[in-house]
Amino acid sequence: MAAWLCRVALTSAVVLGSGCGSHHDAQAVRLGGIFNTTGAQASLDGPTRQGALLAAEQINAAGGVLGRRLEVVSADGETDPTVLQQRTAALVAEGAVAVLGLSDTDAVLAAAPQAAAAQTYFVTSGATSPQLPEQVPTYLYLACFGDNAQAAAGAEYAASSLRAATAALLFDSTRDYTVLLGQYFTAAFTDVGGTVVLQAEYVGAAGAAALATQLAALRALEPQPDVLYVAAGPDEVTGIVQQLRAAGLDQPILGGDAYDTDALLALGATADDVYYTTHALLDAASADPRVRTFVTDYQARYGTPPENAFAGLGFDTVRLLADAIARAGSSDRAAIGAALATTRDLAGVTGTISYENGSRVPRKTVTVVRLVDGQRQLAAQFIPTHVPPPGGG
Repeated sequence: MAAWLCRVALTSAVVLGSGCGSHHDAQAVRLGGIFNTTGAQASLDGPTRQGALLAAEQINAAGGVLGRRLEVVSADGETDPTVLQQRTAALVAEGAVAVLGLSDTDAVLAAAPQAAAAQTYFVTSGATSPQLPEQVPTYLYLACFGDNAQAAAGAEYAASSLRAATAALLFDSTRDYTVLLGQYFTAAFTDVGGTVVLQAEYVGAAGAAALATQLAALRALEPQPDVLYVAAGPDEVTGIVQQLRAAGLDQPILGGDAYDTDALLALGATADDVYYTTHALLDAASADPRVRTFVTDYQARYGTPPENAFAGLGFDTVRLLADAIARAGSSDRAAIGAALATTRDLAGVTGTISYENGSRVPRKTVTVVRLVDGQRQLAAQFIPTHVPPPGGG
């Protein structure tokens, strides 16, 4: 077996290590997990993988699925399209009955077609483009909300809670995630009566590191916009916030779930009044008992609290697939897909999952987080009402 494949046949007695396990069980129900645990997406996919493995361990401690052990085969996509393609195809060839993972739209578009080509279902834990099901027909489901929903939540929160009438948009033009997020925010903010007074783009990580032109355009606005909406990747957010604040732009900054990284917390007070939409606030003091239990279990397993909501998404995605397999009464790939389509009201750490009216994107609550002195605070939780269609407009 190649060194990058890590098969973990989880039971309550197995201790997870950094290397590959040797616990292969020919009778196990095998899931493939593709995660970018190195590269630009590692701060999101690392916790996703750990949450997924924790879920499998707990399922096995409770008796497994179909009376069999649930085996997770994990591979690192290295945030590289070619590697993602190759390693997803290998997971399927190794016998995965379904594949899960990834937190980025472009990464899923590299990986999921490899599973679909083998008529194997792919459930993305954290890639939020609502266009993905059309781009990968039949065989792709989201375990998370869509970008149109989280952008709408950001727009509604800006208008209602921050009393914003105007906004400026800054976005990375090289990523599907950031382009779509910016488009959906503009549509939703306009729908609630706001005006986007400037749309400024930058080109990739190099552009994010040198925003002189965009900052000049923002500072020249008179009057200044009430809020700044910045659609950026997890590897870009921290530097952008620093540049905006250093330029004297002190209004609230809003963004999407890519902000849910510890790197941003390290800015301390510099990131005050940064707000972002995400899938849950995983806090030991949460009012949700599922969240409290997950935080306790994750801390006990890994020696640290969940790094971000993506740990919860990984956990929920494995449980989603295990539920589908159990209801199907089979580990047959087609049967799993049929059962996924009938998922209703599956309660999870990151909200309740239902696929209704033929949709493969669940309608879930969006959490708004505010940063204060390097700490996350719950600002709001709601299902937005002004959600643009997946195609925009």
